[in-house]
Amino acid sequence: MTDARHYPPDDASVVVVIGSGAGGAVVGRALAERGIDVVCLEAGERLALSDIRTDEAAMFPQLTWLDERIGEGDVVPGFPVWTCKTVGGTTLHWTASCPRLQAHELEARSTYGAVEGTSLVDWPFGLDELAPWYDRAEALMGVAGTGTRPFLPAHNNYKVLEAGARKLGYRNVDTNTVAINAVPRDGRSSCLQLGFCTSGCASGAKWSTLYTEIPTAERTGHFELRSGCMAVGIDTDDNGRANRVHYVDAGGIARAQRARLVCVACNAVDTARLLLASGSDRHPHGLANTSGEVGRNYMRHLLAGVVGVMPGEVHFYKGAHEAGIVRDEARHDPGRGFFGGFLILTQSFTPETVARLMFPGRWGREVTAVLEHYRNFACLLVMGEDPPRPDNRIVLHPRRRDRCGLPLPVVRYRHHPNSIAMRTFALGAGHRIYEALGATGIHDMVDVFPATHNMGTARMGDDPATSVCDRYGRTHDVPNLYVSDGSLFPTAGCENPTLTIVALALRQADFIAGELAGGHV
Repeated sequence: MTDARHYPPDDASVVVVIGSGAGGAVVGRALAERGIDVVCLEAGERLALSDIRTDEAAMFPQLTWLDERIGEGDVVPGFPVWTCKTVGGTTLHWTASCPRLQAHELEARSTYGAVEGTSLVDWPFGLDELAPWYDRAEALMGVAGTGTRPFLPAHNNYKVLEAGARKLGYRNVDTNTVAINAVPRDGRSSCLQLGFCTSGCASGAKWSTLYTEIPTAERTGHFELRSGCMAVGIDTDDNGRANRVHYVDAGGIARAQRARLVCVACNAVDTARLLLASGSDRHPHGLANTSGEVGRNYMRHLLAGVVGVMPGEVHFYKGAHEAGIVRDEARHDPGRGFFGGFLILTQSFTPETVARLMFPGRWGREVTAVLEHYRNFACLLVMGEDPPRPDNRIVLHPRRRDRCGLPLPVVRYRHHPNSIAMRTFALGAGHRIYEALGATGIHDMVDVFPATHNMGTARMGDDPATSVCDRYGRTHDVPNLYVSDGSLFPTAGCENPTLTIVALALRQADFIAGELAGGHV
């Protein structure tokens, strides 16, 4: 095994990648494998696979970004977003669901028209251009049900979903394309159906950059991971190019790393915060923000849950969280009373969590009477397209700062009326699925989930006046500064974003390597 390199702070030849999740680690590995030197800064600490336990209460504080964020509007008070502060980022917490965006979702403005209260646009490219990168991403991640890889076997929660869905006439139903091994692969086991995937995968069957991309990058000898290092600012030189990243290390010491090129992959909230906080005389409104679009157009997916109390035992907590999907409602059909579509996905929770989500702020016999039937619970999520809105945005708090001196991020978000109409319809579909199987009780979970799919705060586009980045994620204002995460999404679609983030990261790394080889950077 080749040891990871250690680069001096004044080495201006390195690419600095900020963030080690789905975007940052994939870009970093792809560049390192081409012999390009990479320093990856990660705010969180590094766990070993042996540190991961199938225990939600134990893993939550180890994985979760608990630094203060301020939420305004239709958000969970005090916890508006759920991201991770650990090496591997949210790929430790994610459910591994990997559906592809649909063609019409990349042409949202052309498909849905000018919708009041939205900032809908088309992506700067279509599905035909993205499809080969989806192929590469699925192969890299080992997505079950794609290529020659088998689907995961059906667990009980899926069997309930499938039976009810087919009774209603749904046809596009399966155990989902998930980045979880159905058979052993890449030195990792197959899924052991342990459940509670959002606590991390103790068997390593679920793809996470913690134990896939990062160790592979380190073996190239061209990659250095610096964990516990919080990026706080990006400098530019007299030519307007990014040349230095400031960060605070695990010991609280302010440091800096010179850079030839910078990729920002901090998840949409903190990517926007870092760019806005990196203002200067040259960039008075924040870095790469000539358009005024940094932080705007924040999207998070419509999300609600349905729990059905079934006539028999289900044990819904056994098996991969989202290894079950109904895609029939993902289409665009305005006859339903809204634009865009939604997915129906299996989900599961601990008794404590399901009680909190079903009965927020309530307790006593009303709650325990339902929880007594926990073994009979089946659960699904409805997840729908969330339109971009210019006033749904990330801004900096004018006074309050974190321990590293960064202004606290303020997450401003309100549902669009289209989302309310979609949610009503989608919850009705969930009810009908369980009613078709004789559920003895049905309970909704609405507006109780912190956002885990954060997108859109540095959107791509061909016009520098209306977008932050070009079609490769390169910022219009700073030619050697890239955004490498879901902040790039012009629209959200209704699909989980990670597969698309990885596809875009692979595409971006290919472009960056060409720019470096051609001497353009």
